[in-house]
Amino acid sequence: MKLVSLLSAILMGPAAVFAADPVPPAQSPMGSFLPLIVIFVIFYFFLIRPQQKKAKEHQNMLNALKKDDKIITNGGLYGTIASVKGEIVEVKVADNVKVQVAKSAVATLVKSEGEAVNPEIVK
Repeated sequence: MKLVSLLSAILMGPAAVFAADPVPPAQSPMGSFLPLIVIFVIFYFFLIRPQQKKAKEHQNMLNALKKDDKIITNGGLYGTIASVKGEIVEVKVADNVKVQVAKSAVATLVKSEGEAVNPEIVK
């Protein structure tokens, strides 16, 4: 046995005899998930939260629609609301021309000619 050790020390060098496979330190499961958690927090604050806020503002605007409001639809039609019946809005687009559109198809309110406004959230 000593002869084998001596031969391996001569042929492979002294480091091969004394070197053992180093055991890597164990990683905690939380340490491996930490980058994923950080990425999710970044996505939440920069993408998800602003989108939810904008959707809430739009829903509040839709709930506050009333007669004689000037609007722009998602299709680009400018008009004045003639009546609101549940989820249907009757929009006057010209003299003696009224169009019924879904309430969800209203994109924005128009304050004055060509100037769209974003309503504030009423709490």
